[in-house]
Amino acid sequence: MSAPPPLLEARRLSKDFPLRRGLFSRRPQRLRAVDGVSFRVGAGETLALVGESGCGKTTVGRCALKLLDPTAGQVLIDGEDVTGLDARGMLPFRRRLQAIHQDPYASLNPRMTAGDIVGEPLKIHGTGGRGERAGRVAALFARVGLDPRRRGDFPHEFSGGQRQRIGIARALAPGPELIVGDEPVSALDVSIQAQILNLLMDLQDELKLSYLFVSHDLAVVERISHRVAVMYLGRIVETTDRERLFERPLHPYTQALLSAIPTPRARARRQRTVLQGDVPSPLDPPPGCRFHTRCPRAGARCRAASPALREVEPGHWAACHLHDGGVG
Repeated sequence: MSAPPPLLEARRLSKDFPLRRGLFSRRPQRLRAVDGVSFRVGAGETLALVGESGCGKTTVGRCALKLLDPTAGQVLIDGEDVTGLDARGMLPFRRRLQAIHQDPYASLNPRMTAGDIVGEPLKIHGTGGRGERAGRVAALFARVGLDPRRRGDFPHEFSGGQRQRIGIARALAPGPELIVGDEPVSALDVSIQAQILNLLMDLQDELKLSYLFVSHDLAVVERISHRVAVMYLGRIVETTDRERLFERPLHPYTQALLSAIPTPRARARRQRTVLQGDVPSPLDPPPGCRFHTRCPRAGARCRAASPALREVEPGHWAACHLHDGGVG
């Protein structure tokens, strides 16, 4: 008996953005923000996409939600290719895929009450009558830790953490199976971050939710994820389960990211790897391995040939010449 398809799958996903170089320029220029990214998210699991700012992880999340149309590749939901669907064709899938945004204030309409914001997806999808929707909104407020009596308040009357809880309630309203979280705790204080992460984990256990969790914070990723995909300059360079990634990272970029995580125990301090230089521009990525301009272990092969993402160990994939025969 074959295994069921993953809830969400991306196959060789790429996304280009056209750029205008100048009034008299005849040659169009395109920025490839995502370049051939593939991943799967199973039912009830959390896949974290991590990397420095500008690596393309947010664009991947938006393509997965079909908020952006990919330039190439496929997006599949339960094995069904939805890549070419227009807004009307995607409508049946919208209830299954929802988002939590980074800024808990900018993502909420300041002219709508919190109750109307949470109830809007129910109204769009024609869920129940007015009274039934009001009851559902009240229940969602209580479930995310908000006082249902504050449904008539406006977003500016809530704290940052409370606004993010409104965003979570809105995402839960249509009964989704997968939620894409785009840096959902990065704008919050550390103590509030822990509360929101605990809430997300509790909701996952209770509702069997899947998460595609976009973050640059590996300490947050270590807490919430089941599997991790590390991105650099539009490509995935390493992916495995959380335990193996944090215990035995294979890619030099992952090793450098992990070495920067603060640790409270003196004996547990990692040897810090300081990356030299800046991230290259995606308009003109370096030849060969895109990380070789900053990699302390780069060799001639790294400058000439791009490494493929390959399974170095069972369930542990890396795109690095160190693990496919050397860098000389």
